[in-house]
This record gives sequence, structure tokens and C-alpha cells, in this order.
Amino acid sequence: MIKHHPAFALLKSFVDGDLPASLAAGIAIHADMCQLCQQKIAQLTEQVAETSFEQDLLAPSVVIDNKVSPEVSEMSFDEIIDQITATDDVEPLKVIPEERLITFKGMEYTLPNTLRNMELGRTAQIGKLSRARINLGEGEIHTNLLHIGPGGSIPEHTHKGFELTLLLAGTFADEQGEYVAGDFIMLDKRHQHQPATEHGCLCYTVANDALHFTQGINKLLNPIGAFIY
Repeated sequence: MIKHHPAFALLKSFVDGDLPASLAAGIAIHADMCQLCQQKIAQLTEQVAETSFEQDLLAPSVVIDNKVSPEVSEMSFDEIIDQITATDDVEPLKVIPEERLITFKGMEYTLPNTLRNMELGRTAQIGKLSRARINLGEGEIHTNLLHIGPGGSIPEHTHKGFELTLLLAGTFADEQGEYVAGDFIMLDKRHQHQPATEHGCLCYTVANDALHFTQGINKLLNPIGAFIY
């Protein structure tokens, strides 16, 4: 069961179109996996649409001899919406998207539809970690598909900036508990953890700065930090 969801402010920014593509994609993927957030996004979208329509109705867009048309002024908001959304009951064409698969160390995964047409870089590997860049051209914001092989972990660390981890498949655990597919985990410098997986997992990650390792000799772990970021 999914326990970790985007904050309300993130959902609102998503509906308003104010997020960078990387974070917007993360919320879209999560919403496809989470009925609760689907409902919240639908409600927020409806509120935005109603506000927009109400603002449009306040403007005298239908004018006859410098007066608002009586037909429009006497119509209720619901009646106007019904007229706008009225159709001839033509059944919409259903398009079934083609699956896009990716393989890390012999483990095959189906990518979410949101990522189906995004450009992926070459897969790089270091130990049990595998990473494929998602090329969105967002400067300091880096977006990756990160795979941790069975029995793998990331050394204990905190974050210089923000880090989104959206679990796409498998499970992993840290000091806060276990995470399942669909969990949306947003972290920053206030958080410290050491993710580990027993059976392997695939994550969608977004970060705007490198990790800061808190155990061992940090400079020895810098290659891992650069690799993940």
C-alpha cells in the first residue's frame, strides 16, 4: 500500500503548470499508480477550471449594443458548462500506448507511460547500482532511472539540495521504514538515510545537487555521489 504522497503544495503547482518537467513527470507517474492523488488532482483541476470560467463570465464577452446578451446573463453557470461540454456522443478513439522496456543487470522493467517518449542516456554501472540519465535539459536538476540490485544499498547520506525518489518497482527500506512501488519520497538536508533493498528496485529520481555522505571518508564516496546525482 502506498504511504508516501506529494505534498498538497506540489499537487497544486502541478495542476497550475508551475513545476519543472522532471517533478511534473514524477507526480504524473505517481498519480497513475495512486487513486487518492488522482482524485486530488481531479478536484484541483476542476477548481482551477471553475475559477477560470467564472472570471471569463465576469467579462462582457457576449455584447449586443453595448449590453450583455440576455440569453447569456439568464443562464446559470451549470447550464453554460453543459452547453460547452455537449457532444454528439461520438465514442473517443482509444489509443493503447506501446510498452517500453528497460533492462538492468538482467532484470526487465516496463517504464511508465509518462517516460515512454523521453530520451534516455546510456546505462552506467558501479557495484550494484545502475543509472540511466533522462535527458530533460534542466541544468542543475538531474533526472535518472536508478536501479539498485538485490542486496544493494546506498551509503548513509543527506542532501545538499532536494531529492525526489519515486519507487517504480520492487521495495527498499531505510531508517523510516519500507517503501513500495508508487511511494513518492521528497527529501532535503533535514533528512539522513541509508536505502537498502533485499530483492532489487527501480527508482525515478530527481535532484538538484549532489549527495553528502555522513559515514566513512567522504572523498572516497564522491564517485558514488556524482554517479547517483
